[in-house]
Amino acid sequence: MVKQKRSLILGTTALVLATVAVTGVGLRLARSQAFFQDNPKELVDEVWQIVNRTYVDGTFNGEDWRAIRKNYLSKSYSTPEEAYKAIREMLGKLNDPYTRFMDPEEFQSMRIDTSGELTGVGIQLAQDQETKKLVVISPIEDTPAYKAGILAKDEIIKIDGKSTQGMEVDDAVKLIRGKPGTRVTLTVKRGGQELNYPLVRARIEIHPVRAQAENSPIGKVGYIRLNQFSAHAGEEMKVAIERLEQQQVKGYILDLRSNPGGLLYSSIDIARFWLKEGKIVSTVDRQGEVEQQSANNQQLSNKPLVILVDGGSASASEILSGALQDHKRAVLVGTKTFGKGLVQSVREVGNGSGLAVTIAKYLTPNGRDINKHGIQPDVVVELTDQQRKELQKNRDKIGTMADPQYAKAFEILRQQVAQSGGNSQLSSK
Repeated sequence: MVKQKRSLILGTTALVLATVAVTGVGLRLARSQAFFQDNPKELVDEVWQIVNRTYVDGTFNGEDWRAIRKNYLSKSYSTPEEAYKAIREMLGKLNDPYTRFMDPEEFQSMRIDTSGELTGVGIQLAQDQETKKLVVISPIEDTPAYKAGILAKDEIIKIDGKSTQGMEVDDAVKLIRGKPGTRVTLTVKRGGQELNYPLVRARIEIHPVRAQAENSPIGKVGYIRLNQFSAHAGEEMKVAIERLEQQQVKGYILDLRSNPGGLLYSSIDIARFWLKEGKIVSTVDRQGEVEQQSANNQQLSNKPLVILVDGGSASASEILSGALQDHKRAVLVGTKTFGKGLVQSVREVGNGSGLAVTIAKYLTPNGRDINKHGIQPDVVVELTDQQRKELQKNRDKIGTMADPQYAKAFEILRQQVAQSGGNSQLSSK
């Protein structure tokens, strides 16, 4: 058996937004892929074996895991799709939404979410919960959609002439995706007017970090919004903090709201930029073995820090905010976080499919198990339905004084800066 690549990932079961893009995929099957194409039962057994060796719960949710293997291997599978169905049934017995099987297309989409490098037209797309219409959340800067003039709130009504009425986001994404250099025409509705945008797909970089120095009554404040813990999040966070330090900001507001998680190592790297020393996170597997990750003297700033969190802040967001809260390095403002304290190993299996298996739980530095409990902020600021809708409609208000949670974060930061004398510098303690 060829050893497959795997990585540790932290995230909720699905992202709310779908980025309309895709990495290039070769069409030729490798020898191992062709083998599983012709022998789908082998894929069923491979998945069973991985779960048997690594799943966090040694009781397998009280199921007789060996009997399950015997049952599913006694069946015949004439196509990969039949094997996929059987695997999903088998994993369903664990009653764990995070241990899941992904067919080749789904696995490729998961890789896109965490890679930060993709190809497409460069829009974030969502379905309006009330009208069910497909709406552009935002175009990504310097992409075909952005340059063509597609705007946030545009309603996509046709894709290459095909109506999107009743269409799900995933189905729209499949139609818009394609290889670099190929064309797709989006028809959007804006203010009662229909506009056609012929676009050429291209390679795109997704930047998970947005940072800026904002003038305020206390001087410059560093505002950093992190939307995902992707492969490039750590290096982008480092650059952002260093630039803001050069601008001599008085303190920071780090926005983790609606950040669903991502890569484990990314959250650890970013925590090290804010902590000089101390434990960041512990992971515990089913044998009870504990692996600890700690700060290693890579701190970039010790200036006052306030972190914004909400119910959409999950997994890697909770590792970062939980570590900084436990060390009293940051004040958390907002609402209780999602509550996902599990770690998945993600690897390629069989014919280019993917398998995510929960292999451990994680604990904050103080030993808190936040799974299903979440992290309670130090200062609770609830948004009314009206305030939430206003921010959704006018996303440029997020991270401004028109954003009630941000306004409270600034108030707290102002107090901290006053207490510190406004001259916090890295110390050699």
